[in-house]
Formats: sequence, C-alpha cells, structure tokens
Amino acid sequence: MALAAKPSSGDQGRGAPHLVFIPSAGMGHLLPFSRFIAALASQGNVHISVVTALPTVSQAEAEHFAALFAAFPAIRRIDFNLLPLDDATLAGTDPFVLRWESLRRSAHLLGPLIAGATPRASAVVTDVTLASQVIPIAKKELQLPCHILFISCATMLSFIAYFPTYLDGANADHLAGDVDIPGIGRIPVDYPPNVLRNPDSLFTKQFIANGREIAEIDGILVNTFDALEPEALAALRDGKVVPGFPPVYAVGPLKSTATDKEAAHGGASSPIAWLGEQPARSVVYVAFGNRNAAALDQIREIGAGLEASGCRFLWVVKTTVVDRDDTSELKDVLGDGFLERVQGRGLVTKEWVDQEAVLQHPAVGLYLSHCGWNSVTESAAYGVPMLAWPTLGDQRLIAKVIKSGGFGLWVEHWSWDGGEGSLVRGAEIAEKVKEVMGDEAISARAKEISLEATKAVAEGGSSHRSMQEFLATLS
Repeated sequence: MALAAKPSSGDQGRGAPHLVFIPSAGMGHLLPFSRFIAALASQGNVHISVVTALPTVSQAEAEHFAALFAAFPAIRRIDFNLLPLDDATLAGTDPFVLRWESLRRSAHLLGPLIAGATPRASAVVTDVTLASQVIPIAKKELQLPCHILFISCATMLSFIAYFPTYLDGANADHLAGDVDIPGIGRIPVDYPPNVLRNPDSLFTKQFIANGREIAEIDGILVNTFDALEPEALAALRDGKVVPGFPPVYAVGPLKSTATDKEAAHGGASSPIAWLGEQPARSVVYVAFGNRNAAALDQIREIGAGLEASGCRFLWVVKTTVVDRDDTSELKDVLGDGFLERVQGRGLVTKEWVDQEAVLQHPAVGLYLSHCGWNSVTESAAYGVPMLAWPTLGDQRLIAKVIKSGGFGLWVEHWSWDGGEGSLVRGAEIAEKVKEVMGDEAISARAKEISLEATKAVAEGGSSHRSMQEFLATLS
C-alpha cells in the first residue's frame, strides 16, 4: 500500500471523517469520482483516500489519477494490485467489463487495505459495478457505512434497483421484455443495455448481482439534479420503485477541476483557440465518448453529413475502444480530400479535448453525442442543445431523459450495431443537424435547464442541500 502525503494540520481537522473511495474502470466512471473527490477535498473538512487499481486499462485513466494526486497532495493513495484474471472463457469480452470482473475477483483483498488506512476509515464510497462485492466487505467485515456514487442518471438507477423484482416476477434470469417500473413507467426492451438479454453474459451476471445488493447500501449519490430528473428522483425517494430504498442524494452536476484540464488550452492550434474564431452558436460539437469506436463506413457517413450540413463543426474521432490501441491516421480514416474540403469550417482531431471547456464556449450551438451521462450533465449545465445518438449500455435510457427534458432530439432508429440497414447515411445526419441547430424551442429549453443546474449547485440549491445532508451522515 502506497500513501500520498498526509494532510497538513491546517487543511483538515483532527476529528474530520475519513472517506475511502473505490472507483471502477473507464473514464465515464472515473470522471464523476474525481470530480466529487475534488469537491470534497476543496472544502478541507474531510480526510480522503482513493483505492487505485493497478494497472489501469487506458492511458487516459493513468494520467487522470496522476493529475488528481498531484492537484490534491493531501489525498491518500491506496494502491490495489489486482490478481491476474486468467480465464479463457472470457476471451473477447469488453476490456472494461473484464476490468470490473478483475476488481470483483480481487475485492477480498480490500478489507485489510481499508482497515489499515489512517486515520480510521469512517465510510466507503464505491462504484455500482463493484457493489455486490464491496458492500458486504464494508458493512459486515469492516462495520463501516457504505455508499455508492452512481455515475449514470436516476432513471438508470431506478432500472437497476427494480430489475431484480422484474426478474423474480417473470421467473427469468435475463431481460425478456419491456419493464414497467413503478413511478417511472414502461421501459421498452431495447432501451436498457442489449447485453442484458443474454443470461450467459458476464455483464448480465454482474448487473443482477449488483442490483440485488444495492438495497443494503447506506445511501446513493447521483450526478444529477432535481430539475433534470424530477419524476425519477421522486419515485426513488418515495419508495415507489423499491419500498424502503436507501436515501438518494442528487449532487450534480459535478463540475470539472484542474485535474480534467491539464491538456486543455495548449497552443494556437487547440480546439479552444479555434472556437474563439467562430461566430456565436455556429459550431456543432461531435464526440461519442471514450469507449465508443464507430466502424469506418459510419465514420465516413458522419463526415459526409457534417460536410453537407453547411455548419461549422469540431469533431473528435475515435477508432478504437482502448486509447493505447489507436494508431490510425486521420486522413486514412476520413478518406481522401475530406480534411481539405472542410478546411476553415471544420476541425477534426483524435486528441484529448477538454469537453467542458468546449461546451461552455459561446461558439458551440449543438452537441451530437453518444449520450454518456457525464456528457449530458455537462451539456445541460452549459445550455447546449443535444442531438442524441446513443451507442451502448445505458445510453438509450439517457437519451430518453434528453427527449423528455426537451433540450434535445433523439432519432430513435439511429443505430450503431453494424447490422444490415443500420448504417446512418450522411444526408439524414445533415438534415437532423440543421433541424436542431434551427430549433428555437429546444434552444430555449436548454437555456432553462442550464439556469436550473446553476441554481441546484448554488448555496441553498437542491444539490447543495443534498451534499450537506450526505456529509451530515458522516459526523
């Protein structure tokens, strides 16, 4: 176990609580953890340790952990060396799901690491992907309160919470049809992660185990705010989804910190500098997350659509699931002549982009997005309308939140599955981009949501109160 420098006596009080965070793998999971941790560390009234699983899956994760500990040297680092995962039956499984499984199979080693932390741990905060393993260790082995920092939307939380009840009622071991969630409504079978239809999937087994265990948690922190998901939060808090469900604290939108921005504003060729040369609300920002790699033919159709739309655009292209594997050249990916044809009104990059800085830039008028929850909360916080193109996992449920919230458009038949007829053509992409860019009602609603987000995190706002309620449970 390696520990970072201890807090100075002026930073934190002797009797301050000590939170031990156990994040999962994938930047979509790590970002909300680091943002929540940074928010607590900035307050200076709590000791913090972070369990760091080694080795990391991606280079982005390794750099992000390094930046977090450099920015907040008082945070203690607990290195967690994972056991080898040698299982031939798992060949071909998503690398991040494999990491979750490796974490789960190594979880029995966490007890002594947490027990040895100084000062003595007051509570554990973990990721939902590890819930069924970490909750018993924290609550039974260590006699500590255990909380989940939930990295998706409250609507997805309601689905995870209710899914065991659905399975028991259907006498099933997988997703076999639409799910009627009390207080939420009907969730069509193709909205949740498609892999849940396969009972033999490693993800399905993890998902069910975690869903059955979360009722034992002491509280759930969610990166959302009351005005963004009022019905889902009310249903969870009122016990409509699951009677006696643990307390739900909406503490979002979690904002980025310096740890997110170390490469943000470099030189005159950076995306931010380029945006500074564009008219207000004229640029379409296109990015599909850190785990979503589109097929080559779909990438080129996206390019054709952006070119045909006539709009300015900033496009982050990703061709591999794990960043370390990406060695392709942009000109080869996009085809001959594309970069030359769009020069001046389009900027295309494969490099890391400070997304929050992009979304708060006045030149950006639309976000064409995969609907990762971090991306949606950032877009909502800065009032940027969305064109939803969900790819995998929870993203169709998240697209439902965008649609119901009125701050974006979701074209439900757009797919990424690579099946026959699933290729979305450039002409349709161009049409929808122009449609949302010119929709005044969506733009106005996005601005309203942004104002509500600002109110939520301000002193006395709903998310500020939720954070204070959570901290009060630790004293």
